[in-house]
Amino acid sequence: MTVAPPSPNEIQDLLEAQLPDVKWTVNGDGYQYMVQGVGEFFAGLNAVKRQQAVYKVLNPMIANGSLHAVTIKTYTDAEFAAL
Repeated sequence: MTVAPPSPNEIQDLLEAQLPDVKWTVNGDGYQYMVQGVGEFFAGLNAVKRQQAVYKVLNPMIANGSLHAVTIKTYTDAEFAAL
């Protein structure tokens, strides 16, 4: 059974509900998604721990096959300001 891909807004709503202290931006076309999170939640976490935190939220969509390709970029406020 094929599950319809989520909209970027659905992914963003889920992330905002689970990790509300992060400012999320989600873009995608139904197959590939770019997820960006900015917040102090990521302070003190290495890249792997940051990815794990986001994947923990997205795993139900990945497991049911509705979410396939996702690129995740995470920053603290200071890291994002330095870009």
